[in-house]
Amino acid sequence: MLLRNLKPVSNSQKGKDTVDIRIEEGVIKEIGSGLKAGKGEESHDFEGAFVSPGWMDMHVHLREPGFEHKETIKTGCDAAAFGGFTAVACMPNTKPATHTRDVVEYIIKKAEKLPVDVHPIACVTKERKGKSIAEMADLKEGGAVAFSDDGDPVYDSQVMRVALEYSSMLGLPIINHEEDLALSRPGHMNEGKVATRLGLDGTPGIAEEVMIARDIMLAEYTGGHIHVAHISTKGAVDLVRQAKKKGINVTTEVCAHHFDLTDEEIEKQHFDTNFKMHPPLRTQEDVDAMVEGLVDGTIDAICTDHAPHAIEEKEVEFIYAPNGIIGLETAWSITNQRLLQTKKLDLQQLMDKLVYNPRKILNLESPEIKEGAEANLTFFNTDEEWTFTPKNVRSKSKNSPYLHKQLKGRAVGIFNKGQLVINELR
Repeated sequence: MLLRNLKPVSNSQKGKDTVDIRIEEGVIKEIGSGLKAGKGEESHDFEGAFVSPGWMDMHVHLREPGFEHKETIKTGCDAAAFGGFTAVACMPNTKPATHTRDVVEYIIKKAEKLPVDVHPIACVTKERKGKSIAEMADLKEGGAVAFSDDGDPVYDSQVMRVALEYSSMLGLPIINHEEDLALSRPGHMNEGKVATRLGLDGTPGIAEEVMIARDIMLAEYTGGHIHVAHISTKGAVDLVRQAKKKGINVTTEVCAHHFDLTDEEIEKQHFDTNFKMHPPLRTQEDVDAMVEGLVDGTIDAICTDHAPHAIEEKEVEFIYAPNGIIGLETAWSITNQRLLQTKKLDLQQLMDKLVYNPRKILNLESPEIKEGAEANLTFFNTDEEWTFTPKNVRSKSKNSPYLHKQLKGRAVGIFNKGQLVINELR
């Protein structure tokens, strides 16, 4: 297969040169200019699109097993491919929860023939109940790449201490859903002026920050690796920044919507439940802090927290709707618009957030664009304007705040595991 007119971007390539890439049996055989397709060889012209090592989203919910009415591993991977991701790490709040090795192996088996690598994140505690540690070593042997009770925090400090001690022995991070439940519940949006005007119970930023502070202290005490999931407040970014300066083993991620949207959208959009997520949309000051944290390296990775919900679950009053939005299909457009087009980060810096850092955090090998390497590639542009209509949703669910919005920049395809996926707009 010959892939023509591509501009490589990686940690050593800036996207300035145009090359052709020949792939044979899933391996990059040749990279050069003006390559000619052989007799019978499949050829695709990408018309000057960029190519990078395949992107990874380290925080998604694929819902299978147990909630296939929201998403399946197959439909979730379809959404990932449309968004330009060749790898995802999926959270364990399934049914049964991913707290035993057989569930980890089931997920891996279901995904093995799909063009997207699926890496299960296993539970920290049995059944995600926060009481007793899951069999972490066995889960790692089965293929788990991290541990989390995402959807709920590991609330008991002693349990978290033991989890961090075990994880440090296993060399895998603990990813915590940072929420002090006593401070946050029953909040339905960010606590602040907008919530007060709308008469909604709010979740204050300090509910996130208190739990992050605890986890940083426990990571320092145990030497374990704590990864802060979906960071969303200015104070939280400051905590992680100071912890990194002290040499504490802490990393973090931010969702695209948290450096794009504010809590004012809930008022503007008349209580549209597709703007309800957790952590909630915060203030403009918090959004600016997310961008600052990405720029100075405090925030390591960009993720989506892709959280599908069926239409009937979201078409209820705001206070009764579940938290969560889909995000895989739109993450690149938001990243492009908010970070690249505004010159906050360049393409190489964005590849750190999308390619290298997620895999480094999870101790996975990053793909490379070089002859002899397995072809694991993302093809994308930065200037195409397109509309995210329901027809263009690949997820089984359609709970996105970006529906019907005109976006800029699109992932036009991926190549992984010997499979080429071309993303056509519908």
